[in-house]
Amino acid sequence: MLDQDFNILLWNQWMARHSRVSAQDALQANFIALFNPQLAPGLLRALSNTITYGLPAMLSSALHRSPLPLYGEAATPPGEAPVRMAQSVVMTPIDNPDGSRCCMIQVTDASNSVKREKMLLSRSEVLKRQVVTDGLTGVNNRRFFDENFALALQLAGREGSSLSLFMVDIDYFKQYNDHYGHGDGDRVLKRVAEALRSQLKTPTDILARYGGEEFIMLMSGLEPAEAADVGELLRESVHKLAEPHAKSLAGREVSISVGVCTRQSITEEDGRQLMAAADAALYRAKLGGRNKVVAID
Repeated sequence: MLDQDFNILLWNQWMARHSRVSAQDALQANFIALFNPQLAPGLLRALSNTITYGLPAMLSSALHRSPLPLYGEAATPPGEAPVRMAQSVVMTPIDNPDGSRCCMIQVTDASNSVKREKMLLSRSEVLKRQVVTDGLTGVNNRRFFDENFALALQLAGREGSSLSLFMVDIDYFKQYNDHYGHGDGDRVLKRVAEALRSQLKTPTDILARYGGEEFIMLMSGLEPAEAADVGELLRESVHKLAEPHAKSLAGREVSISVGVCTRQSITEEDGRQLMAAADAALYRAKLGGRNKVVAID
């Protein structure tokens, strides 16, 4: 409790324990002089308004994490500065019969609340990532791609830029699983996903696992010839993995087929046609013997 001149009238045991200032030293001392410059500016403004104008105030731990120099009871490791307690502060004006005004300051240790908020936020972020991430390969999943494909179409339509869509399929993957087992199949899927991800050029490029052994990639601003070159880089990145595939009819190692379609001045309505064209290009790559890239525009 403070009087209108900010002198301390009441200092309970909790305050003495966490401020490390005894009641004997605190009582009748000037609160601001005792703790300046350790007091947060927001607390000083609120305190002045409460005593001068009789305005109640509340400082939440979210906006004013540690306005007072208060500390927890855990010992501070040698050589480290003590860490202030997270606090919630309520200031209440109390008018006296003689016309003077006091201010009651109630402080709550908000450390546990802050910890819970951090934990919940962390779990929320994990859940968000899980919703849009393929659990096996770690790249984006089909849901993420479908949502962001729509946004990319809108942006390309506004800016008049091109979009290149790549459909990627691991050649003879069923035969790989049958021969080597699903454990090795999962391992290869992860390696292929990482190889494809290494070819992303900008933060707006999207790679997603679209099906069992099928991946899809979206890039903007490419000319058709540039998109074809990127398709070759994708194919070569997987070839360099040198993963044996004894049952492949396209070679002796794991390979991919790539179909890519590039469209200029695309609109939202063109999205379905772009997808169908890239899928048709992939089909042509498979008919042509696999382990190859077919690019169309």
